[in-house]
Amino acid sequence: MMAAESQGKLSEAKEMKLSIHVVTWNVASAAPPVDHSDLLQLNDPNLDIYIIGLQEVNSGIISLLSDTAFEDPWSSFFMDVLSPLSFIKISHVRMQGLLLIVFAKYQHLPFIQILSTKSTPTGLYGYWGNKGGVNISLKLYGYYVSIINCHLPPHMANNDQRLEHFDHILEMQNFKGHNVPNILDHDLILWIGDMNFRIEDFGLHFVRECIKNQCYSDLWEKDQLSIAKRHDPLLREFREGPLLFPPTYKFDKNSNNYDTSEKKRKPAWTDRILWRLKRQPRASPITPSLPAPYFSLSLRSYKSHMMYSISDHKPVTGTFDLQLKPLMSVSLITIMAEGPWTMENDMLISYSSTPDFLSSPWDWIGLYKVGMRHINDYVSYVWVGDNQVSFGDNLNQVYINICDIPATEDQFLLCYYSNNLHSVVGISKPFKIPLRFFLAGDLPGETQAWI
Repeated sequence: MMAAESQGKLSEAKEMKLSIHVVTWNVASAAPPVDHSDLLQLNDPNLDIYIIGLQEVNSGIISLLSDTAFEDPWSSFFMDVLSPLSFIKISHVRMQGLLLIVFAKYQHLPFIQILSTKSTPTGLYGYWGNKGGVNISLKLYGYYVSIINCHLPPHMANNDQRLEHFDHILEMQNFKGHNVPNILDHDLILWIGDMNFRIEDFGLHFVRECIKNQCYSDLWEKDQLSIAKRHDPLLREFREGPLLFPPTYKFDKNSNNYDTSEKKRKPAWTDRILWRLKRQPRASPITPSLPAPYFSLSLRSYKSHMMYSISDHKPVTGTFDLQLKPLMSVSLITIMAEGPWTMENDMLISYSSTPDFLSSPWDWIGLYKVGMRHINDYVSYVWVGDNQVSFGDNLNQVYINICDIPATEDQFLLCYYSNNLHSVVGISKPFKIPLRFFLAGDLPGETQAWI
């Protein structure tokens, strides 16, 4: 492992490991690339979650209007690639050119609660979103996780301004009314983006020679972010893997050549992935520390991807292993489809809830094809208060009509969406709808129980 941190001691309870792939890329208004396998590490079948932060997504007025009515091209691109691999887009937030998207394998959905999304503009004295940060906060198996994607001010001389914006974005991540702890009390903060930190003092020729000879460590001491961490106690709490890849800015587009324009900008590691685990209170004779839940994050890979040349930045990815003891291991809703079926092609759905689940008349159950792109990508749905057949002893039954669903041998899923929690809280096992129920003229005697 390249880097590792842990909270608490390993307990006797069963642990689990989640693999998380993080992408940050300033795409310079470009369209998505044709080749995506290297960027998304599609050769790794064990990934559970994707966190993708983009900067400078095309935000012209025509593009913004189009993206309001339809999915933006980058979101569609990632969904096209990841949904056939059983990943579903669980949340996203956009502020002009900043875009943050989170995908998870569908089996994790009942254990991920989206708490909030937030945008913090810092451009034009805080009124313009060309610079700033976007945030998604969520609970992952009971742990609080906050993800920030930022674009900080450019240019060598603006380092103090970058640090001020960093602090301002962090301060603005308050969660009033959400019963959510302060961001510094979150179990994990992932901070990614085009942070625009530069390499001080060294001349252009020296920097390029170090890059040519792969002597990256010779440049670390003058990296502005590394310098700032030596002087700022809070910033020092954010960890980063070693910079063992070439600086990711600035390149001539459609090439691997550093800037050959008249400006000849000095290369820099502008694109970064940082993380911070929650501080643990120190033990004292009066207040000995309590055993903390086991929560460990290890960085498996941190690298740039030189093969992508559509932008003047190269993308940076980090792959993490998150080892944890779940604080939530049972979904709030258990749901299943069952027979017998009726001649009207009604699917009977049974579900039960845990004692602490607070239902709402606005909860609904969606029927999805396996490979759905996002939570609204259902083929049919029913409000839990409608079409109710029976309830009692914590078992509820509703029916959903499937007469408009084309005949298919695809597999389906049922998801229970909680209006109070704004998240999926129950998901069925995959199943097939027997083809005979799509056909007209079936005999009543042919119906039978199935799962």
